[in-house]
Amino acid sequence: MRTLVALVVLGVASLLATGVLRAASEPPAWAYAIPAPPPGGAPAPAAAPPDTSMKQLPGSTLSFTRQQISDGFGPADWFPGDHPAMPDIVSHGRRPDVRACGLCHYPNGKGRQENAGVSGLPVSYFIQQMNDFRNGLRKSAEPRKNNTNVMIAIAKAMTPEEIKETADYFGAMKWTPWIRVVETNTVPKVQSRGGIWIPVEGSEKEPIGVRIIETPENPERTEILRDPRSGFIAYVPAGSIKKGEALVKTGGNGRTEACAVCHGADLMGLGPVPGIAGRSPSYLVRQMYDMQVGARHGEWTDLMKSVVAKLTDQDFVNIAAYVSSRLQSTGPATR
Repeated sequence: MRTLVALVVLGVASLLATGVLRAASEPPAWAYAIPAPPPGGAPAPAAAPPDTSMKQLPGSTLSFTRQQISDGFGPADWFPGDHPAMPDIVSHGRRPDVRACGLCHYPNGKGRQENAGVSGLPVSYFIQQMNDFRNGLRKSAEPRKNNTNVMIAIAKAMTPEEIKETADYFGAMKWTPWIRVVETNTVPKVQSRGGIWIPVEGSEKEPIGVRIIETPENPERTEILRDPRSGFIAYVPAGSIKKGEALVKTGGNGRTEACAVCHGADLMGLGPVPGIAGRSPSYLVRQMYDMQVGARHGEWTDLMKSVVAKLTDQDFVNIAAYVSSRLQSTGPATR
């Protein structure tokens, strides 16, 4: 009997180590990129003096200070010619609670690793999600994911007319390549800054394990300058794209459903159902996990619950690796 118990314990430990099993209360940490607290409970370092120097980006004729770049009610728009004229709610928001949508999601709707890419979303889907935020039906399974809480507050403060105007603006722009997917066995060591994985100084690497490490092609241009033309690179485990293809196309012998049924043969969306091809793998996994554990509810989420119910961490990684690779950037600094 003792031998049997020992074998069971060892088997479970092995499965946990490989990402096949996961405690329901433990989100896949790599997808949420929560910054580590200061070591030993030490206070955070004092803020640096404001940087008042003018910043520039290649290809732009404009200049902004760091304060202007990150202004929640009028952030920098480096390339006004890259997108249609923004509604005021997108470019400036509305004080005190509605930050400009263009701050986090960029004027082109591409977004970043820590949030959602919203360009090309069906208008009705966009409105539904905002209403889910407003009505307490959508939140993050990771309570430390602060920008989700900020999004909830913004959605609650927006009027239906503002939501519709925003949905129309972003929905009119086609989603285009933004993420370059690379299979690998090792990845650069990274640290989370504001929900974005940034490589640490030096060239040290570590095994990728059961993770996807999504990081900016050019960290400074993304983190500091908020460059809407500089995309992301997603390091995925070797062989994960092919494994994900089998799950996405066939459902893996009953483990899930073929994604094309709802998201279209090219995974670019079907009617009111959003496209998922080429989107952030971190975002995709966060949403699948949030649905799996019941943090997300609402009309479309209820249809996804049976789809994600049996998925493991390994499945999440494989599915996201394949889906994100279906419409990917072929080089750094894309639009």
